[in-house]
Amino acid sequence: MEPNELKALIEKGIPDAKVEVVDTTGTKDHFSAVVISKAFEGLSLVEQHQSVYKAVGAFMTREVHALQLKTYSPNKWAEQNS
Repeated sequence: MEPNELKALIEKGIPDAKVEVVDTTGTKDHFSAVVISKAFEGLSLVEQHQSVYKAVGAFMTREVHALQLKTYSPNKWAEQNS
């Protein structure tokens, strides 16, 4: 899977998300993603990650073997990057 395909899946499942995806090994099955979304407000880290896994759906074991996630609400992102 290409990184832009994974990015599109996440953006489709979490429509307001800002997403950055990197192929960490060059094998097109191990990725790192940063996802920023208002939908994450009030959710635990586990719930945020579950939202992303749900967006990736069946691709998450078939074509995506590893997905390292960093998820943030816009406020948390601003705190981390100020």
